[in-house]
Amino acid sequence: MKGKILLFTLISALSFSQHKSLTISDLRPEAENRYFPLVSYTEKPAVAQKINTFLQVDQLEYVPGAEGSPFQKVSGGKGSGYVHFYSWEKMDTPKNILSIAMDGETSGAYPENFMIWKNFDLRTGNLINAKDLFKPDAVKTVEGMIRKRIKKEINDFIAVLKAEPKQTEEIQSQIGLYEGCYTDYTFVSIGYYFGKDKVKFITERCSNHAMRALDELAEHVVEFSYKDLDPYLSPYAKSLIAGSDQIGTTSLINKLYKGKIDGKYPITVLIKEVYGDKDDNSVAAVYWYDKNKKLIEWNGKLKGNHLSLTESDYYSKETNQWILKGFVEADIKGNKISGTWQDYTTKKYLTLELEEL
Repeated sequence: MKGKILLFTLISALSFSQHKSLTISDLRPEAENRYFPLVSYTEKPAVAQKINTFLQVDQLEYVPGAEGSPFQKVSGGKGSGYVHFYSWEKMDTPKNILSIAMDGETSGAYPENFMIWKNFDLRTGNLINAKDLFKPDAVKTVEGMIRKRIKKEINDFIAVLKAEPKQTEEIQSQIGLYEGCYTDYTFVSIGYYFGKDKVKFITERCSNHAMRALDELAEHVVEFSYKDLDPYLSPYAKSLIAGSDQIGTTSLINKLYKGKIDGKYPITVLIKEVYGDKDDNSVAAVYWYDKNKKLIEWNGKLKGNHLSLTESDYYSKETNQWILKGFVEADIKGNKISGTWQDYTTKKYLTLELEEL
């Protein structure tokens, strides 16, 4: 493991020359199995702050500057699971992009290794969403292109297995594994990262934990050059890859907003998920008061440009249900969100004003 970490560190150090004022170190406190990236960008410190806030809230459930260790929610304890971060790597990318790969291990019913790829727009600090890279009418086309390549890889390997002169029980099990492999991937479940002249998409392997020993193909990796993807790229993606300072419109998901409740309580909001159809989406978000930095969840709907969200207070074991704290009704206009936060108990309405960071 130490050799792997040293290799990742060497690769990362060599790639730093691309962004001379951008460096990445390990988030403290340092400890074994806690190699988590901390970004510094002297040219644009606000961008680095956004990236670090997103990474720590998203992966560690920790708001930078809050009390305690950043790893307290994921380090585990007696009778609980854990998340270990073994290493990180900074990829060699076009100048507007920061791509970071993280690998580690998480435990539930059993330990499971993972790889995570996070890509950021260095002009804004926003996470880059895969769907924003393509024209709206080309998203399904590109998803289909990825699936086609994966299916070909699997079918070619099945043909090799079936051509084996001795059809052992193991080979038959492998054939069954790959013939039943799920391949209907969409960008929701596809990882990806940028290279200097191409983008790589990574999907889950065909096997579950119990069948892992039979899975010779492992994760599926599909790459396309930017030239090959050019007909499908959105104006935002083209400016991003070309190194342009012109920033186009991007979607709501994974964005940070800052504002106030009742005009006097500063808060920060992260929109974590938006999924569904065009006119009726489900939304998951977290927010925190800048003073106490404790994460609070919002869940609800986005219809058109209107958000209807519910805030729960705690889960009651007596009633087997969540006890409600409040409701949000707000409208999205450009880079702003305006509306009300209503207290569930008192029914009192407070103003809510947010602006994208």
